[in-house]
Amino acid sequence: MTVRHPTILGAIRNSANVLGGSSRDHDPLLGMVGDRAFVLLGEATHGTHEFYAMRAEITRRLIEEHGFDAVAAEADWPDAYRLNRYVRGAGDASLDEAFGDFQRFPTWMWRNQAVRSFIQWLHAHNAKTPAASRVGFYGLDLYSLYRSADAVTAYLEGVDPEQAAAARRLYAGLDHVRDPQDYGYEAAFGLRPPCRDAAAAMLIDLVRMAPSYLAEDGAEAQDEQFFAERNAYVVLNAEHYYRAMFGGRTNTWNLRDAHMVNTLFALRRHLREGGRPGRIVVWAHNSHLGDARATQMGERGEWNVGQLLREQAGAAQTLLVGFTTYTGHVTAARDWDAPAERRWVRPAHKDSCEHLFYTTHLDRFFLPLRAGVAEALAPPLLERAIGVVYRPETEMASHYFNASLSAQFDAVFHLDETTAVEPFDINEHWTRHEPPDTYPFGL
Repeated sequence: MTVRHPTILGAIRNSANVLGGSSRDHDPLLGMVGDRAFVLLGEATHGTHEFYAMRAEITRRLIEEHGFDAVAAEADWPDAYRLNRYVRGAGDASLDEAFGDFQRFPTWMWRNQAVRSFIQWLHAHNAKTPAASRVGFYGLDLYSLYRSADAVTAYLEGVDPEQAAAARRLYAGLDHVRDPQDYGYEAAFGLRPPCRDAAAAMLIDLVRMAPSYLAEDGAEAQDEQFFAERNAYVVLNAEHYYRAMFGGRTNTWNLRDAHMVNTLFALRRHLREGGRPGRIVVWAHNSHLGDARATQMGERGEWNVGQLLREQAGAAQTLLVGFTTYTGHVTAARDWDAPAERRWVRPAHKDSCEHLFYTTHLDRFFLPLRAGVAEALAPPLLERAIGVVYRPETEMASHYFNASLSAQFDAVFHLDETTAVEPFDINEHWTRHEPPDTYPFGL
């Protein structure tokens, strides 16, 4: 199959909704939501302004028009919970202070101006809403091994000092170096006793003691108990994750995405127990939110959030939305833990879905993947994924994979050219952005 085939281009043009920059651009997507409990909004990169801004605008409408009551992001649970407290008026931190726990690379994923604007809006929206109906902002990820252990202990200090002392003893096995990867290496190779049994015991005790901790009833007490309990789950699953990184047998991707899905279901139960609808908007990378069964990931035995939600909640309860771009600039690093830079995104490969969309000459559009266009886009094409590291010199190996787009997503947004998201912490590397190869003589 040639991706320039006129039948395919015609099917896309006939089904696409061209984006005109108005507030009604997202009406076709909102029309697909119905009574779904989960709307998953992806991104082809972790550093594109338009993806963040569009997800924020769609999420505003899902909250205001469809009664969604939580946003769950590809962020660490304790870091995002400080934002949650801010938007729900539960803390005294300022807007900028509420972002203060995002200290781990890559900070720009959440410490950026697009997210700041959305959090500012959500705080103002909630201020006009009864406390019991305020919308929260939550993290799904499991990297926060030590911060989550500290959060469990801090919670117990306030409700049960004896149990807090027990938590410190149980978690002591983590405390040698305070670096999760070092912990995982040493535990996997027998250089220290693994802390998995202690982490499981702490979680069991926290759940067992919950009724007594909630003797003074109230939504805030329930939220704080839920926060602590999920942190205990993070410790348990993060301990497994970091140990598995060096064990050579367990797929750490699967551990991570299974944890995210378990967090989503736990959050939905928590919201419903508080009398809420439990409808959640999810922000994460396309690679987490598109159904892995339709990609090379699935062929390798990997699953992801999109697949697991379709399987466990049902396809009728989930809406999977991808975002793609052909070229532009992105905030990304050259290597892990390197400074953020404004990098030029090379034009997409000629055999990719991004290049196919570019050849429609529609520029920016929304495409529901139904009927004839779904059939046309069922055969596998290359698809690009840029995370927090961008390596154009090895782009085919580092950033492309095969996928059946119409089996992967329910709909996609495509933008021919995009711009880099602006971090809070702008450095000389980001200011001195990377121009296209042909600059200033490019066509």
